[in-house]
Amino acid sequence: MDLSSILKPEAVKVLSAASSKKRLFQEIGEVAASAYGMDAQATVEALLDRESLGPTGVGHGVALPHARMPGLTGVVGSFLIMEKPIDFDSVDRQPVDIAFALFAPEDAGVEHLKALALVSRTLRDATMCAKLRANPDPTTLYAILTEAQSVAA
Repeated sequence: MDLSSILKPEAVKVLSAASSKKRLFQEIGEVAASAYGMDAQATVEALLDRESLGPTGVGHGVALPHARMPGLTGVVGSFLIMEKPIDFDSVDRQPVDIAFALFAPEDAGVEHLKALALVSRTLRDATMCAKLRANPDPTTLYAILTEAQSVAA
């Protein structure tokens, strides 16, 4: 599994501003709807439901919101970077400016966990995050994410 198999170029977006975690989830829902044909409102609700179990802000300005969704045939992702970080209740209490959302079929077993581990490993790399934060172009962001992962493999 690599990032290019779960992330489409059109699912990468730069946000000039998101005022809250809920607003970020709404943006993620809109990206998922346009890139994958998912129901935007159902996507937001699934992310909020998952978030109620515990925050998905993993630290160092990174969040990995994720949810299981009916109707999907495989794991898909959306990558958003924000020009202004937002409060996310992260484990290190730092605001978040990078969010990689993952969506898996309801019956996805290990595939969902593999995708989450892959994204987590990729975004734990401080050099990778610095490159992403320095490039406000979605096409460039997609290339950085997918190229770095294929080199690491």
